[in-house]
Amino acid sequence: MQLTFHEPFMQEALKEAQKAFIQKEIPVGAVVVLNHQIIGHGHNQTESKQSTLFHAELVALRQASRRMHNWRLSNCELYVTLEPCTMCAGAIMLSRIRRLIYATPDPKAGAVQSTIAVLDNPALNHRVEVIQNILSKESSDLLKSFFKQLRQKKFC
Repeated sequence: MQLTFHEPFMQEALKEAQKAFIQKEIPVGAVVVLNHQIIGHGHNQTESKQSTLFHAELVALRQASRRMHNWRLSNCELYVTLEPCTMCAGAIMLSRIRRLIYATPDPKAGAVQSTIAVLDNPALNHRVEVIQNILSKESSDLLKSFFKQLRQKKFC
């Protein structure tokens, strides 16, 4: 029931991650959804833009905010293929995202549940509902394939 509802949007986030993979970026993708419509999408572009500010989540949030003419995305959901880092979790909180849905945990840098629970800080005034493990295998396989190729120096 819940899985089938979220899968189409996570598949769109995975398409964004594939774009990153093709561009030799860590394959993470994200989409922002409002009323069952995608209003923002993004994929990692840190290497191509030479900036840490181009994580998939930030790109998608920025596009959604521009489209809505508002930085508050209170009624929106964010789908992302990898558990967000501390920077992105902070942006999710500040954007007032209603629900975060992510595919696979990031045991090294995940800041939602893996290494730190940024979104669960009781001192903060906004709560984000979190759903995890939606199309986790697909996301994990893409990441593993990317890093395997990187180790084998198939990327220049």
